[in-house]
Amino acid sequence: MLLNRRGEVEWVIVGDAQQIELPDVGRARAGPSRLRGLRLVHTHLKGEPLSRDDLTDLVLLRLDAVAAVAAREDGLPGRIDLATLLPFNPGGELYRQESSPSVQDLQFDALEATEALEAEMARAAPVREVGVEGRAILVGVFTEGRRAAEDSLQELRELSRTAGVEVLDVILQGRREIDPRTVVGGGKLQEILVRSMALGADLVVFDRNLQPSQARHIAEATSLRIIDRTQLILDIFAQRAQSADGKLQVELAQLKYRLPRLVGRDDSLSRLAGGIGGRGPGETKLEMDRRRVRDRITHLEDRIDRLSSDRATRRRQRNRAGVPVVSIVGYTNAGKSTLLNSLTDSDVRAENKLFATLDPTSRRLRFPRDREVIITDTVGFIRDLPRDLVTAFRATLEELEEADLLLHVVDASDPRNEEQAKAVEDVLETLDVERTPRIVVYNKLDLASETAPHLAHRTGGVAVSATTREGFDDLLARVEDVLWKKGKVQAPGAVPEFLPTRHG
Repeated sequence: MLLNRRGEVEWVIVGDAQQIELPDVGRARAGPSRLRGLRLVHTHLKGEPLSRDDLTDLVLLRLDAVAAVAAREDGLPGRIDLATLLPFNPGGELYRQESSPSVQDLQFDALEATEALEAEMARAAPVREVGVEGRAILVGVFTEGRRAAEDSLQELRELSRTAGVEVLDVILQGRREIDPRTVVGGGKLQEILVRSMALGADLVVFDRNLQPSQARHIAEATSLRIIDRTQLILDIFAQRAQSADGKLQVELAQLKYRLPRLVGRDDSLSRLAGGIGGRGPGETKLEMDRRRVRDRITHLEDRIDRLSSDRATRRRQRNRAGVPVVSIVGYTNAGKSTLLNSLTDSDVRAENKLFATLDPTSRRLRFPRDREVIITDTVGFIRDLPRDLVTAFRATLEELEEADLLLHVVDASDPRNEEQAKAVEDVLETLDVERTPRIVVYNKLDLASETAPHLAHRTGGVAVSATTREGFDDLLARVEDVLWKKGKVQAPGAVPEFLPTRHG
């Protein structure tokens, strides 16, 4: 039975020898620092202690208490086991259990205990730090390749840090196959929910792209905010976009992501129509929302196409001037912006965060003999880059198609550098750059003094340090060799000492 705080019976539930099924008790009173106002008292027929289901119900339903009374063979009550919730604590403990040989021996004042517990919950509730967007649990699922899944979760942790999300815990599950409804399965989902309550999390981030139905089912089962890898990346891009062009492209990607995820609740906000063929709910609010989103997508695509045309005109003017263009590409946080700053003595924003650079930046680099090139820093790539994001940024990535040389920057200090380099090459294959010469630049020589030279020797690349400028002579010699000896000018000669010059 379920008793309220006045001791009155609200529900009587009849189960079988294995379990009872609780009714829908609604969401009355329940909150981060409040309890449901109901306590569950039931029998155990074999004298067993509180089960996992009992304790899970206590946590998820936020009951005042759960008590199990052992039914003796003579039909009289025996031992009683009792559990109550605990306030938020650093150890993450959720409940307190106690046992008594009989109901008469139990020392428990239900009303006094629950009122004191709610007061303590309100006092001990976790305080969110200023600037933190959410307190999250990261969830990864794999069917094969645990090591790859662990590396991907580590990258998701970095993405969360970049987005301003505080990571409280990381959960990794191996399965034979992905659950088509909830990805992780009902039991694991319940475990995640219990863990979120113990840590005070309000956000669950999945390290995969969720189907709209999966996100909806998980959210309904947990009452938490559920986002996937794509949504997290889109949020980072929205925070980082500075130029009007970049904001348009991010908005377009977000709308394309959200369109299939628009869900209608009921017909209460439908347009009513009359006449033959017009009777019924008419155009629902869901249909109106979808139509507005499609109209906005069309409008944004037109504006981006016009901006792309303007950039193409500027590129043609630049090509007529005969100034070679060098584009820096690479995995996010590989050191592209730092390399641009060191080469051109600039102060482009560079941070130890993913996607620190979003809007393309161009600077002039002057070589001896009055030669100069334009160096462009582009947005960083990442594994499983959202398709809508690549499509939205196609106008920006067109800059790569007009480049005379690509500098593919690889973080030599990252143990996953080979996978990261392949992810960049996969994106480049979708663009018209297969004939563009490229130089692989293994950056962070100061952190990988043994790895970087070995990788450079094996692949024919160049090892440099963007922070100390070590290896820049070799890099500039290779750039001049590609652009002038084999390409633009056909002017032989050695490369004198390089002096960095800043040009606007």
